[in-house]
Amino acid sequence: MNPALLVTAARIALIPVVMALILMDGSIDRWAAFWLYVIAAGTDSLDGWLARSRGQVTVAGAFLDPLADKLLVTGALLCLVEVSQVSAWIAMVIITREFAVTGLRLVAISENLVIPASRFGKAKTVSQNVAIAWVILQVGQQWQYDALLWLAVVLTVLSGAYYFIMARRRLFENRQPAPDVTGDP
Repeated sequence: MNPALLVTAARIALIPVVMALILMDGSIDRWAAFWLYVIAAGTDSLDGWLARSRGQVTVAGAFLDPLADKLLVTGALLCLVEVSQVSAWIAMVIITREFAVTGLRLVAISENLVIPASRFGKAKTVSQNVAIAWVILQVGQQWQYDALLWLAVVLTVLSGAYYFIMARRRLFENRQPAPDVTGDP
């Protein structure tokens, strides 16, 4: 296990701790949840940098890094829905996009096509992490939470649409339709 994978594993290990602290819902628990969430989200850049700078990019890392990001966001959102601080529809929009784009990337990989992260996707990630961290901390006004969550939802939807448009162009241009294997005329 290389240093980048250790960082990713540490991020994954922090997820249930962050979730438990959010659900405890005390002010000390929230501060701890906030800082652990910020640390976990911050390791996303660190593990990638470590892997690239040391020439240790692995298949396991390429799989686990985005999975860890999705699990962190999903876990935090589900807990924030449970304690009535995020609307369920907001969580569902974000979670659905995350897993839809992951599925799209898996289909693309099966066709030997890599769909790299875009600036749009990176802006989405930052907006989600800022919104979630701010809601966890609970120090602002309701309009601030709402504005950050709306920004995250808008960037989430737009970046998801961008990935699907780019994938559609790459996956389906100059392709023949699949043969009918059912035997129906």
